[in-house]
Amino acid sequence: MKKKLLALVMTAVMAVSLAACGGSTAGSSAPAQEKSEETTETAAAEETTVAATAEEPAAETQQETAEETAPLRLYVLAGPTGIGAMNLWAASDAGTTEQAYEITMTAANDEVVAAISNGEADVAAIATNLAATLYNKTQGGVRVLAVNTLGVLSILSRGEAPASIADLAGRTIYAPGQGANPEYILRYVLSGNGLDPDADVDIQFVGEGSELLSVWESDPEALIMAPQPVATTLLMQNEGAVKAFDMTEQWNAVSGGESTLMMGCVVVRTAYLEEHPEAVEVFLKEYADSVNKAQTDVETTAQLCESYGLIPKAALAQKAIPSCGLAYISGEEMKQQLAGYLQVMFDANPKSVGGALPQEDFYY
Repeated sequence: MKKKLLALVMTAVMAVSLAACGGSTAGSSAPAQEKSEETTETAAAEETTVAATAEEPAAETQQETAEETAPLRLYVLAGPTGIGAMNLWAASDAGTTEQAYEITMTAANDEVVAAISNGEADVAAIATNLAATLYNKTQGGVRVLAVNTLGVLSILSRGEAPASIADLAGRTIYAPGQGANPEYILRYVLSGNGLDPDADVDIQFVGEGSELLSVWESDPEALIMAPQPVATTLLMQNEGAVKAFDMTEQWNAVSGGESTLMMGCVVVRTAYLEEHPEAVEVFLKEYADSVNKAQTDVETTAQLCESYGLIPKAALAQKAIPSCGLAYISGEEMKQQLAGYLQVMFDANPKSVGGALPQEDFYY
């Protein structure tokens, strides 16, 4: 471009020189001088136009480059729903991803909801019922891209484990998540086995999963429904502790295959999806690779969980990850299974999914 511009400028200069020579040959006169001046002005104007034209594509290219390199802003929750993103996070920091990412981890659901709602996050890994709630709250402002976490809950006991869910009658069960996924999952499984959750068992809710770690100190006969990695911590720290029931297996037994326990997913802001469909497709490819690596290279992923503060210790993460229900389920399979799961949540309490079941456009 510079060579072309220089050639045009030199041509303009030569044209001015030739006009001046022609004027000189014809003799010095006012009309000839005026013509020379006009030619000079015309050449100068052409030079300015060429220069301006040369700058415009560069400016457009810079703008396009800035848009292409703007990082996709990903929020992940601390805990199992964030494990699938660990290898993507590491690759992003190493500069080996196809596109740039800006990843934020938080332990608070409210922060993720706020970030998605006000446009600070483009994609987020959150609980599935929270995704449905966000869809309703934002009037279709989010889409679910893929399910990333199946069941992460287990019922633990000390000593001899009950033989069946029906044997939990008369027992005390400590559990987290009142008014959230864990409560509705527990109620669904109990009811499906002929128990009244409000009469046949005594459910004691705690504020956070970490509070379950001290339950057996005061109530050694209690049962504990714990998520990962808390469940693994309890089994490691308490002699005689056993996993009595895997809640994913129990859910599947009750549902008869009509739904699958799907606790975590990744969602995208609808506006971002419409503006940057290619970026979303690249993310899904790289995120699926990240989840696959978490499933196949547990040791490396566990170390990343500690490095990024997702799980306190790599040794704990390494034991917990195989029980964290890591998955990547998308498309029609996701839609069919997740719709069934959200229906169960809605039947238990409409507020659990934001007051209404999501419409067809919720599913990417």
